[in-house]
Amino acid sequence: MKIKGLPHVNLDKLNKLVALSVAIAFMLQLFMPLTVFAAAGTLTSRKITLGSSAISGTDREHKYDFTLSGTDNLGSIKFEYCTAASGACGTVTGLDTDAATIDAQTGATGFTVDATTTTTTVIGITRTAASASGAVSYTFSGIINPSTTNQTFFIRITTYTAANFTGTDDTGVVAASTANQIDVSALVDETLTFCVYTGANCAAGGSTVNLGTLSASSHAASNFGTSKMDAATNANSGYAIAYAAANTLTGPNGTITANAGSTQVAGTEEFGINLKNNTDPDVGIDPVGGSGSASAGYGTADSFKFNTSGEQVASASAATVSTTYNVSYVADISTITEPGTYQTTVVYIATATF
Repeated sequence: MKIKGLPHVNLDKLNKLVALSVAIAFMLQLFMPLTVFAAAGTLTSRKITLGSSAISGTDREHKYDFTLSGTDNLGSIKFEYCTAASGACGTVTGLDTDAATIDAQTGATGFTVDATTTTTTVIGITRTAASASGAVSYTFSGIINPSTTNQTFFIRITTYTAANFTGTDDTGVVAASTANQIDVSALVDETLTFCVYTGANCAAGGSTVNLGTLSASSHAASNFGTSKMDAATNANSGYAIAYAAANTLTGPNGTITANAGSTQVAGTEEFGINLKNNTDPDVGIDPVGGSGSASAGYGTADSFKFNTSGEQVASASAATVSTTYNVSYVADISTITEPGTYQTTVVYIATATF
């Protein structure tokens, strides 16, 4: 067949050529190797936890947690510190990971720090390649944090199928930031609470102890009396309570001898004090509350003492809440003790040691 205006074309030959070309193309598809391009997976549930967000330092801890995208061989992992999450990495000022050590690892384990790969901005860890999947965790110490406060930095994480950091498998980025460290301060003042009284409590006050009319025949009810002291402090070394007196019980024509530290004897001129629960005579109670206690010479039941030069009667060795001391005053006379009114003034002094 001829088509007017066109050169002569043999359509049978043309159809055969087209059919042959299609067949050849089909055969080439059968025998050409199939090429598959696999994209790297994405690490999920990824995060970095800083042991401290303070700048610099010589032994900061960085802990990484993430989940592998699937089940593949895992031989090495690289942690690259950058100023940006993508694109040009950028140098994080002051950061130094060159001395990083791996302190803990879970999930895929057996890794050691690769000295060749690890630099001031990269931590590389390697192991004999083995199949791995699921959640993993790696904790590093010996890192120097960035030197700029409130600086965000990024770590690009790459896993490799081979131990020599080849065969990229999974990738992901985490972010962290240095931060101002907030210094919180408060002042606690030194305290010492000290109250001497004869009433029901400190608020009630009172400053007189009346021993009444003394009897030489026995420790009568009129031969003794009490006062109280409350003491508390926040001093580390506690407090000491001392007393001073210009004289023992003194009358217009004589004195009642100060007891040197023994039992009071009825019929003998003696005057003494203590801070205990006594039975002879029946007066006083032991210190109540806190950690304070009576001092030597004043802490033995039924033994009384008075020193006109003054000395310590009670103490606490550390900070303590309030201790209440009951001070007992006991006087005895003989049958020839001079008549008159006998008196002395006792001054108590509390001193805290901070």
